[in-house]
Amino acid sequence: MGLIAFFIIGIVAIVGAIGMVVSRNAVHSALFLVANLFCVALLYLSLNADFLAVVQVIVYAGAIMVLFLFVVTLLNPSQAETPDRLRGQPWIAGILAVVLLAEVAAAILSGVFATVSSPTTPPPVDWSENAQAIGGLLYSQYLFPFEVTSILLLVAIVGATVLAKRRLQ
Repeated sequence: MGLIAFFIIGIVAIVGAIGMVVSRNAVHSALFLVANLFCVALLYLSLNADFLAVVQVIVYAGAIMVLFLFVVTLLNPSQAETPDRLRGQPWIAGILAVVLLAEVAAAILSGVFATVSSPTTPPPVDWSENAQAIGGLLYSQYLFPFEVTSILLLVAIVGATVLAKRRLQ
């Protein structure tokens, strides 16, 4: 893929990102985000990362956007904002932002992000078959984080179902 195609995809991705932020309609914003995610998948394809491109489309443009639209329909975006609906939230958001910045500063100052050489280096990976290589690493070296992520997603699905069921009753 040439440099011209890269710039065209990049421009479409930037326009999609700006449209997502500027759009007042939540559904239009979601569609702009889908366009942006497809552009990222095309950029993955240009880097010969076909597995990541497919995962990008299936997981993000598919599943995550369905969840986003589910939440948008639950919140009823046509309902007018009332002053008491968001009462107290700016203060909580400000406090949480300060706490987050303090945690990031503490982590940076403590040297958590300093690079440390590992005692054993992993074996070299043949990326010609990148789907097999990613699958091999995912189910061997990174099995525990993979399982923790799957449990977190399962809890999120159950929580969304409980919230939706409670709202419908």
